[in-house]
Amino acid sequence: MATIDHVTLRASDIDASVALYERSFDLLGFSGKPFEDDGFHEWNDFSVAPVEPDRPGTRNLHIGFAAASREQVETWWLELTRVGYCDAGAPGVRAEYRADYYGAFVLDPDGNSVEAVVHESTTPEAGTIDHVWVRVRDLGATRRFYERVLPAVGVRLAERPGRLAALAAGGSFSFVEGTPTENLHLAIGVGDQETVRAFHAAGLAAGGIDEGEPGERPRYHPGYYGAYLRDPDDNNIEAVFHER
Repeated sequence: MATIDHVTLRASDIDASVALYERSFDLLGFSGKPFEDDGFHEWNDFSVAPVEPDRPGTRNLHIGFAAASREQVETWWLELTRVGYCDAGAPGVRAEYRADYYGAFVLDPDGNSVEAVVHESTTPEAGTIDHVWVRVRDLGATRRFYERVLPAVGVRLAERPGRLAALAAGGSFSFVEGTPTENLHLAIGVGDQETVRAFHAAGLAAGGIDEGEPGERPRYHPGYYGAYLRDPDDNNIEAVFHER
């Protein structure tokens, strides 16, 4: 089954955003090895990069990172709000999602919603992506696009109240109507080159805009094989196979 391979945000103030996310990952006990190169900062499946003339800042995104316990969620929120990050929701149960769902929220320097969350069905290790919520202009148009694209990569779609959920291995991403998310990059990890090509073909047939045809991207690493599309809200969606 496909995974959330990585999510990249563009930050208007890269130093301020990195400071938040570094502290956030420290508090969540992130055990991976951070990577930095030419302003690009990566923590396994999540990265932040500076804005560029043709790549403006990411806005109106919600991203939830897995915590190991309720106590860790509470410490995360207390420490971040104590040093001045904007409170977007105190620690507590969110029974509208599930009875055991426990989360807390702050805003990053660009106003994106960042969450620490723990629940029984959490499978990612602490500090990695649990879920992403993308706001869209027209949920019907988004549904029609992703109903054709996501089956090509083995991601299952599920209707939820007021949103469309895409269920990947170890995490999920959902679409909900609202002020649209802007300038998001979301990469779906797949198991072979053929699936990357199927993703690209399905996206073009569904009306997506070609952002990069299937092929090797050795500037990332040898064996990086990806393809890119613009979805109905102009976010950059990728399928990638890492043939290391």
